[in-house]
Amino acid sequence: MRIAALDDDPILLELIKATTEQHGHVCHTYLTGTQLLRDIRHETFDLLIVDWHLPDMEGPEVVSAVRQTTGRHLPILFVTRRREEQDVIEALSCGADDFMTKPLRMGELVARTTALLRRAYPQAMSDNLVFGPYRFDPEKRSLWLRDQPVELKNREYELALFMFRNAGRLLSRAHLREVVWGETSEAPSRSLDTHMSRLRTKLELTPANGYVVGAIYGMGYRLDAVDANATPPAGQDGSAAGGDAGAEGFQAGTTTLATN
Repeated sequence: MRIAALDDDPILLELIKATTEQHGHVCHTYLTGTQLLRDIRHETFDLLIVDWHLPDMEGPEVVSAVRQTTGRHLPILFVTRRREEQDVIEALSCGADDFMTKPLRMGELVARTTALLRRAYPQAMSDNLVFGPYRFDPEKRSLWLRDQPVELKNREYELALFMFRNAGRLLSRAHLREVVWGETSEAPSRSLDTHMSRLRTKLELTPANGYVVGAIYGMGYRLDAVDANATPPAGQDGSAAGGDAGAEGFQAGTTTLATN
């Protein structure tokens, strides 16, 4: 999972990063609320860890701003030296999902983050790999559509499985590149667009099969479950749009999202 940790203590941030990454996550660290709020406008995370006292603003301000930007789904864990009952009430009331007091115990941190992720993303954490007519076999790294095998390369399989496990979620381009390619560079890459275009064709991602994929301009991609019997809105019929494999040419199901 992709975690963002916000704290004014760089040593503690490195400890949080090392601990979470030892358990298979990717952790991005931030020293100021301004930096985090800037990135969260065009990036996606699976969980936030937020300190209360920051150089530029208070933690509750950050949480409130995040909720206004991303909604209620993103799990947020408060970490702070404050421990009075009123502090807990304020943290949870502003939008946090859980509360930890410093000094942090890393075992407890892992347990709380795991519980938050499990509640927020039951499908992504589940062993069930059947999605409508699509069935994944992780041992053979194969995918079946209506009991017919779909030939996929390794990264196509990883990308398809990640998208289905996170169906309905907007996933930023950097998020997808990190998970599938292990890339942390912010340099533009057409490889993701090419792979996504191939998946749409190979997996026949159309309303008839219950799933469509859309490019969110300036952000990333989202796989949505749809009613196979419903009439699709304009631009959501799953047909290819243009010959460009990039995001600009991947227009069916594309939504324009202001990021300024």
